Amino acid sequence: MRVLMLSWEYPPKSVGGLAQHVYDLTNALAANGVDVHLITSGGMGAPHFEQVNGVKVYRVDPYRVSSPDFVTWVAQFNVALLERAIPLMSDTGDIHILHAHDWLVAYAARAIKHAGRLPLVVTIHATEYGRNNGLHNDTQRHISDIEWWLTYEAWRVICCSHFMESEVGRVFQLPQDKVAVIPNGVDAGNFNIGSKRARRSDYAAPDEKIIFYVGRLVQEKGIQVLLDAAPEILSHYPQTKFVIAGKGPFLDALKQQAAVMGIANRVYFTGYIHDEVRNSLYSWADAAVFPSLYEPFGIVALEAMAARTPVVVSDCGGISEIVRHGEDGLKAKTGNSHSLAQNILALLRQPQLGNYLRDTAYQKVTEDFNWKIIARQTASVYRDVWEAHRSTPWSTEERQGSIFGRFNRLLARYS
Repeated sequence: MRVLMLSWEYPPKSVGGLAQHVYDLTNALAANGVDVHLITSGGMGAPHFEQVNGVKVYRVDPYRVSSPDFVTWVAQFNVALLERAIPLMSDTGDIHILHAHDWLVAYAARAIKHAGRLPLVVTIHATEYGRNNGLHNDTQRHISDIEWWLTYEAWRVICCSHFMESEVGRVFQLPQDKVAVIPNGVDAGNFNIGSKRARRSDYAAPDEKIIFYVGRLVQEKGIQVLLDAAPEILSHYPQTKFVIAGKGPFLDALKQQAAVMGIANRVYFTGYIHDEVRNSLYSWADAAVFPSLYEPFGIVALEAMAARTPVVVSDCGGISEIVRHGEDGLKAKTGNSHSLAQNILALLRQPQLGNYLRDTAYQKVTEDFNWKIIARQTASVYRDVWEAHRSTPWSTEERQGSIFGRFNRLLARYS
């Protein structure tokens, strides 16, 4: 089976968890015998074409035309995707499935679907409605409209959690039989080795406990709740360092919050860190904390569990489906700093509890969130969609009337 996949993120470009998801999923699909062709955005010195573990990766450069805003840039990016997709589809022959990730590739996905008469599978990683707890301005409503339009055009929509299944059903009025729930995964092998260049003393004193957060610094991740919980934790364990890794638009507000609270000397904002430094911090941390206010899945919690670090998460969204309180992690009430502090203190007071939780969690992620299993589930969706597509008049045979069919016949005539 040959799949054409579209994603705006793929390493080395990594803004959120989407890049890692697409990287791991495409690798696992290729290992499972799926011929994957991925078109993504270029830049950062990445080659325009390379094969990554059997995955054919094509990168397109953004137009060198000014963009007044991100939404305009996305539209330009989609035209660049189309420029690459048209000759690619001619060169590769039959594409069986078109797989698009999130609204940022919606225009190109819709055009390729109809021009090539391809069945479209869409993965929705989050919604604009959920990220913002509603739609409050024209830009948010515009993005939400594109998300709805993309799911409408899809033959099947993949969500990473039952929470997201409910959300897309409610926000986009999707019928349940159009949605497939397939969780994210994690490769535990990526978290085994720390950095020899990083030293614990670079982040905390020898006698300090480490509470670690890593991820995007945006309001919905709830880092402000962790800062609100800090004084209660410090009243019991004054020698505690809160290490917050990542970058994002909420950084200045968080720094100001820490300064106003008088805890700036207890909080270390590291900025972006490389994976090996992240792994070292996981190995040193007494707890990895993810106090999200909105979380479609929570892959960072899986990563911490794979790194054998005890986790504390908020009881919200998809992240709540990952963690079983008291069995493989702890869950705090969403947005409640006292509840968060009490759960973190439980780990600081009882190291044996943390050891139990981390061991159970590691077994869970290696058995239940394995990319091999996830790739098989995704390939099963592809096969179901392809078989259903073949039984309709809008099938592979009908592509002879499509733009790609005409283009191929024209090439054959003059070759």
